[in-house]
Amino acid sequence: MKISFAKGLSLFAISLLLAGCQTSGPSEGESADNETTSPSSVEKQEQTSESHTHEGEHDHNHNHAHDEETEKIYDGYFEDSQVKDRSLSDWEGDWQSVYPYLQDGTLDEVFAYKAEHEGDMTAEEYKKYYNEGYQTEVDRIVIQEDTVTFFKNGEEYSGEYTYNGYEILTYDAGNRGVRYIFKLAKKAEGLPQYIQFSDHSIYPNASDHFHLYWGEDREALLDQVKNWPTYYPSEMDGHDIAHEMMVH
Repeated sequence: MKISFAKGLSLFAISLLLAGCQTSGPSEGESADNETTSPSSVEKQEQTSESHTHEGEHDHNHNHAHDEETEKIYDGYFEDSQVKDRSLSDWEGDWQSVYPYLQDGTLDEVFAYKAEHEGDMTAEEYKKYYNEGYQTEVDRIVIQEDTVTFFKNGEEYSGEYTYNGYEILTYDAGNRGVRYIFKLAKKAEGLPQYIQFSDHSIYPNASDHFHLYWGEDREALLDQVKNWPTYYPSEMDGHDIAHEMMVH
């Protein structure tokens, strides 16, 4: 908490009356911020008070601009120069497929919301579209450091994956996306040669959900745009996931 101009004058006046003019530390009731703020004159405090307002306005404008830029990137509009390499740690964690929630009807409210607010299709048509997109037999994925474990039909398959670059894709709608690609370091049973992440981000950032493509042919996977198994953190329940989908 910064000292106001008025308070600064009062302290200055009191200091003239006290013998010895000894400097004291912050009282117990004052903010800990004062412990790291060097003493300053009344004039400097007044300047700080004035500049703080402008700084706050700048931060607000900067954050607003940042939010707009993030939204544009999420929607698939960005410059090539903005795209950066990412490591597997961006997707580290325990992830669950959303496909079971589509099957049991939990995501029906999402499709109804899309039909009402986006209007491109009916709720039934949205459900059919996402049924094709979300469909998968891999109901869980765990990523720890360089190791990826697939859980499929009650079996676990683990292997080490190394970074294999990224590809920028342009979709029919005119927007774009980035696939971050990892290659299996050593051939292992039940594991794909390549996995490709897409999570609407284009630079290092901890992912909150992702679409995953996998297979043996790196180039052929880039053409896959109809089936995109989607994963959210395993600790989330279906209703939380549905809410997140509607927010975004």
